[in-house]
Formats: sequence, C-alpha cells, structure tokens
Amino acid sequence: MIDRRIIADIKDSLDFFPVVSIIGPRQVGKTTLAKHIISQFEKPTLYLDLEIQSDLFKLNDAELFLSQHSDYLVVIDEVQIKKELYPLIRGLVDQHRVPSRFLLLGSASPELIRDSSESLAGRIAIISYFQLGLLKFLIRFLKTICG
Repeated sequence: MIDRRIIADIKDSLDFFPVVSIIGPRQVGKTTLAKHIISQFEKPTLYLDLEIQSDLFKLNDAELFLSQHSDYLVVIDEVQIKKELYPLIRGLVDQHRVPSRFLLLGSASPELIRDSSESLAGRIAIISYFQLGLLKFLIRFLKTICG
C-alpha cells in the first residue's frame, strides 16, 4: 500500500520544482511509487530504467535525447548509475525551467544526495522514502522471532 501523504508531497513538489528526486534504500518501492504517480499525470511521461541496457543506450547522447523530450516528465530510475547526468539536467532546466521536467529515482547513498544537491541546488526537491523499508524490516524481524 502506498502512503497517500508521500504521494501528495511528490505531486506538490512536481507542481513547483523542475526536478524531484525520490531516494531510499533498494527495494523500498520507489519505482512502484513513481509509476503510480506517472499513471495519474496529465503531462506526457517517459520512463527510463538505467539498469536496462536499451534505456541506458538511449542516453549515449543524453543532451540530444533529453532535449527532444523537454515537454515530458522524464523519469530516470537508478540515476546513480549515470551520475554525470546531474550537470546536464541542471543546464537543461536552466534553458527551459518549468515544473515537472525530471523525476529521479535512486538509492540513498551519501554520494547521490551530495551530487544531486550540489549540481541541482535551487532546482530540486529531494524526497526520502524510507518508511516502507522499515516496515518490511519489522515484518521480517517479527516473522523470524515469532516463527
């Protein structure tokens, strides 16, 4: 079940910021959350999963590819795989600053947070998505000790 509060926070952020990043541990549900949000989005969307080779290949000339989709909400899953995108995204946002340009998903590493914060300062809302991971951990723990 997806927390309605975090959906509202993400939608509010997308209404204001050109870039929104959802960070959290692996397998916490960031992709599911993002797909739920874009399924209700009015603006055209494009989803790229950088763990899929064909999606990663599309970004060989990332500037050209992303420029061609400037009217889309571009969702980039596992963005930490290609962190050199941050300065490019900053430049693209500065050329055409509108809300909901990019939705970035990534694991919550200190490097990811630092890279995105430094490169996209003033352009990005960072939303931490940890609660589902904690809930899953607690359920596994309780199953272990209760049999």
